[in-house]
Amino acid sequence: MSDQQRIQELEQLVKMLEEQLMQTQRLSSVGALASSITHEFNNILTTVINYAKMGVRHKDAKTRDKAFDRILSAGQRATKITTGMLAYARTSSDRFEPCEMNKLLQDVLILVQKDLQMHRIGIDEDLQPGVWAIVNSSQIQQIIMNLIVNGRQAMGEGGRLKLTIRDNVEEGWAELSIGDSGCGIPNDKLQKIFDPFYTTKKADARGQGGTGIGLSVCRKIIEAHKGRLRVESEVGKGTTFTLKLPRSGSPAGLIDTSAA
Repeated sequence: MSDQQRIQELEQLVKMLEEQLMQTQRLSSVGALASSITHEFNNILTTVINYAKMGVRHKDAKTRDKAFDRILSAGQRATKITTGMLAYARTSSDRFEPCEMNKLLQDVLILVQKDLQMHRIGIDEDLQPGVWAIVNSSQIQQIIMNLIVNGRQAMGEGGRLKLTIRDNVEEGWAELSIGDSGCGIPNDKLQKIFDPFYTTKKADARGQGGTGIGLSVCRKIIEAHKGRLRVESEVGKGTTFTLKLPRSGSPAGLIDTSAA
């Protein structure tokens, strides 16, 4: 085997391992939400069972219609969660296309909503409508999920998460910021947070800490998008990550749903 062939084989191996690492990090984020999502499904099933019993007990049309409406609403909620989970967990393609930033964010919020509620985390939104970027939607959602989960873990109960979307036309960026009111990151550690296997997270009550691969994977994804990932942090006040992605106009024939 020639040196060139060996180099090609090694390059293919590195690419395969990087893809596996990305998938591992994606599933790790899902694992962090497993408890809250299980709790949410338990609530949905309780709603379905209780209103089904009510519909069986009462014969009048008004009560039965109410029961059917609540059961339908609970079923639709469950469908949104399972559809989001399956879409998020599957291996992403290499396809880049115009995507609406608000929709990418809202699809992730469906999955993390219960987790944030369980930890009494409030959300402040400042979302400019109609902001589009040319992205691989699954990969960008992986970054959003990772940053929101990181932000929640950095805050005590009752913290605030700030989500901002801006269309930076002058510089050619679609920008999404995710800020937390947590403990912040000291300057000496801030320089290392994108290094593979470096983590600032301490083990929690269940002995689970950070793997140190989340932010390094985020940086790799952003580099592949020819974008930027910026971080600002102040000890005792919190941390804000800003994704800057190549912007796009709204594709012809597509309706802006961001304000819906």
